Amino acid sequence: MEFYQAIIIAIIEGLTEYLPVSSTAHMIFTSSYYGIQDDPFVKLFQVSIQFGAILAVVALYWKKFFDFTKLNFFLKLACAVVPALVLGKLLDDPIDEMLGSPIPIAIVLIIGGVLLLFIENLFTKPEVFKEEDITIKKAVTIGFWQCLAMMPGTSRSAASIIGGMQQKLTREAAAEFSFFLAVPTMLAVTVYSVFLKEYGTAEIKGYKLLMEADNLKLFLIGNVIAFVVAIIAIKGFIGIIKKYGFKPWGWYRIVAGTILLAYFYNKQ
Repeated sequence: MEFYQAIIIAIIEGLTEYLPVSSTAHMIFTSSYYGIQDDPFVKLFQVSIQFGAILAVVALYWKKFFDFTKLNFFLKLACAVVPALVLGKLLDDPIDEMLGSPIPIAIVLIIGGVLLLFIENLFTKPEVFKEEDITIKKAVTIGFWQCLAMMPGTSRSAASIIGGMQQKLTREAAAEFSFFLAVPTMLAVTVYSVFLKEYGTAEIKGYKLLMEADNLKLFLIGNVIAFVVAIIAIKGFIGIIKKYGFKPWGWYRIVAGTILLAYFYNKQ
């Protein structure tokens, strides 16, 4: 992977990780366009730079994450992340197979876009307006909804936000809880990908890939870029959903998915 390719992928990760448009899909499309998607380090890079996006949420909501007097907040996140940890491990190999196939991912992108156009019509009477009012039961249910994002193209953000609205959270509260839930979820995925997961036919552990040539430099730069861009994206996203709801993202997914589907279909 070239230096400029790493920068572009990191920018895409930062922009899309917390938006309901699927960061994984966008990174796969980009790396497939460059012809580097099958490279083991690229697969690791796409997951590991999520660490920078994690730090963006912690930085923006530092009062929430460093207030250790409110242990119920951390308990809710711990319970909500369990379904993703269990199912993620069980479905690791099938997920890897899907990550190399841009066409079905584009189709899922379109389907998710159609759903976002109508999602607010389904959940019109929210009762939960802030994180403190989210029960552990609701948090775990949202955690199960988040597991839908294991199908690349679904979007972890979209799945958990829809799950939150289904649990009667306002769209703003659902979006914020989706941000909070991303921290333990993506931290676990990053640690697993770097220290436990094996890549390529040689079955090399992630941390060994990072030590090769300029890979560590690309990893560090990618995380810094993802961190900065994610901060901007999170602030912008909250403003947009307050004013316009989820329809702009729905139309974006449909248009982007259609273009990408046509592009990769014609490449076959």
